[in-house]
Amino acid sequence: MTAVRGRPSLTERRRHETRLEIAEAAAALFSERGYEATTVEDIASAAGISLRTFYRYCAAKEDALTPVLTSSVGVLVEELARRPVDEPLTGAVRAAFDSSASARRLADADKARRLIRVMGSVPAVRMRWLAAGRDMQDQLVPVLAARTGTPADSMEVRLLACALIDALSVAMEHWAWQEDPDDVAELTRRALAYLRVDELQAAARG
Repeated sequence: MTAVRGRPSLTERRRHETRLEIAEAAAALFSERGYEATTVEDIASAAGISLRTFYRYCAAKEDALTPVLTSSVGVLVEELARRPVDEPLTGAVRAAFDSSASARRLADADKARRLIRVMGSVPAVRMRWLAAGRDMQDQLVPVLAARTGTPADSMEVRLLACALIDALSVAMEHWAWQEDPDDVAELTRRALAYLRVDELQAAARG
């Protein structure tokens, strides 16, 4: 049976689910035991798959978290795409943090913070973190172009996407490394306010 146009096939959806299951298992183990103490065998066992299946989806241990990073990218992009175009970015981003997917990932704050520390401190994983940030920038460009009425290939839109992602990344990393951190959504709001992204959006809109 042919998949409905624009909708992933059952096989594609199952592959995506398997990747997320591997990522969730790896995330839990990395946050509980640490990156170095966790083996590929540990991740495969926790995900309920064979070692062969693990390597079918991930070339190495550091690739296991990639679906967590890329799925987080999608949450923000989708939320911004559905928000009113004249809404300030700070409000739209706050709505993304309040979405069910984001709320679920941040429900266990200690676990989430430990995971972000792994992403930021393990060189091989940090490379994936930075790549996910760049991917998010690229995905945000057409969404921000629609919100500002500016061509997607304009420098202003790309700068706005870069500023937005950098603010989010710094806020999340700051939250993860503080002993007694503020609420992550509030830190994000402060970061966006400091960079005046609402004013940047207005300026890009002209």
